Amino acid sequence: MPALIPTEFEGVITWLGVVQVALGVLPSQAETEVFASFAGVAGEMHGGLTRASCSRVTGQHPRGTEIRNVRQFSVVSAEELALIAEGMGLAGLEPGLLGASLVISGIPDFTHLPPSSRLQIDGAATLVVDMENRPCTLPAKEIEAVHPGFGKKFKPAAKDRRGVTAWVEREGMLRLGAKVRLHVPDQRAWDYFPQARG
Repeated sequence: MPALIPTEFEGVITWLGVVQVALGVLPSQAETEVFASFAGVAGEMHGGLTRASCSRVTGQHPRGTEIRNVRQFSVVSAEELALIAEGMGLAGLEPGLLGASLVISGIPDFTHLPPSSRLQIDGAATLVVDMENRPCTLPAKEIEAVHPGFGKKFKPAAKDRRGVTAWVEREGMLRLGAKVRLHVPDQRAWDYFPQARG
C-alpha cells in the first residue's frame, strides 16, 4: 500500500539560488538551473551528505556533532515571502537575502507542510521536506545591509512563513519554471502531539 498520496497541489519554481561556500556569506546567488545530487548542490554551503549539528538540534546532539544533512535546501513559498515583506513594511523581499535555495509558488500553507512530504519536480528531482525552517537572525543582518532599518523586522514577520528545509531523495535538475507536485504522507496526526509540546 502506498505510504504517500500524490495531491492535486502543484507549484512552480519561480526562483533558484546557491549560497557559495567560497564566499562564506549567507546571500544566495540567483541561478536558472542547478543539479540536485544526493549530497545537494555541489559547492553550496548547505550541501553534503552530513553536516555539523546546530542550535536547532541541541536537544538531540551536542553542537558540532556530525549528523545526516536534511538541510540541503531552504525552500520558501512565493506567497509567504510576499507576506513577510508586507509584514516588514517593504514592497518586496529578495529571496537571496534569506539564503533561499528555491522559491515555489502555488502550494498553500507551505511552511506547515507535513514532515516527510515530497516535492516532486516534473520529470526531475524529488525533495523530501524535513521540517519548518524557523526564522533566525542571519537573514536580518543581510536585509539590514540592503534595507536599513528593516532587518530587525524580519524575525517576527517571518514567523510561520519561513518555509521548510529539504533533502534530495531522487537526483535531478531543478530549473526555473519547472512544475512541482506535492505528495503528502498517508498518516493521521499523532494523538499525543499536544502533550509532547506541553
